[in-house]
Amino acid sequence: MDTIHRTAEPSRLSGAGLVLGFDTRVVVGGVDIELRAGRVTALVGPNGSGKSTLLRGIARLHSLDAGRLDLRVDDTDDAPRPVTTLSARAFAREVTLFAQSRTAPQGLSVREVVSFGRHPYRRRFAGLSADDRAAVDRALQATGLVPMADRAAGELSGGELQRVWLAACLAQETGVVLLDEPTNHLDLRYQVEVLDLIRDLADEHGVAVGVVLHDLDHAAQVADHLLLMASGRVLAEGPAPAVLTAENIHLAYGLNVEVSLDERSRRLRIDPVSRHSPPHTPHPHRPRKDLP
Repeated sequence: MDTIHRTAEPSRLSGAGLVLGFDTRVVVGGVDIELRAGRVTALVGPNGSGKSTLLRGIARLHSLDAGRLDLRVDDTDDAPRPVTTLSARAFAREVTLFAQSRTAPQGLSVREVVSFGRHPYRRRFAGLSADDRAAVDRALQATGLVPMADRAAGELSGGELQRVWLAACLAQETGVVLLDEPTNHLDLRYQVEVLDLIRDLADEHGVAVGVVLHDLDHAAQVADHLLLMASGRVLAEGPAPAVLTAENIHLAYGLNVEVSLDERSRRLRIDPVSRHSPPHTPHPHRPRKDLP
């Protein structure tokens, strides 16, 4: 995948004391989060921990029961602005969300679906501008979709459609990008390329990235900062080696694991300890000398 261009200013999105729920059931209880320009923040945790609900909350797709969301567009802002003061269109020019569940559009080409990402910049009933078309082309290049740009989106596989909706988000060219399990349904090649693209967004374009990931190895690989969630709260926060410890993972998932550092790649390796694991497995909570 090629890299993309971004026109928005470096942004920071922060939430304090965020509470979200469904009816009377609290799903996220008093969480603080800060998405900084040029940093990848990963939300990890077991099913039902509240990570996707939290992401939807900071994307303004799930109403807050309590707490405050602020957006700082660039360093010239005197103070962060409450997102409640922004119109939906203004917010969409600063923040985009790649959601898990998207329908397969019928009767539209891949290029037409990707152009949905330019909606916040278009005047009513107006066609695509030259800037819009250039942004769509960059998003198609970044996600490897150029060869199928004119194909019917409704005929694509689940993994291909996943990339189409990701391209639509990238075409929005915002300073904050939120991704809910972007590697789901993708084969190994595109999992790797999506993770590389996430790093490019932060490193080369100064985007503030917030991403929900189920795969802890992926999170350790791509994220600068992690929030490990359990039962709607943050169990641990910080860099991967400090958060993804055997003890923390056991507390969050109720599962024994071995955590080590791969000598060649210098990356964390997380191995679940199952009933069929080889014997003589070191105790999962014993400190590892090979971790920094």
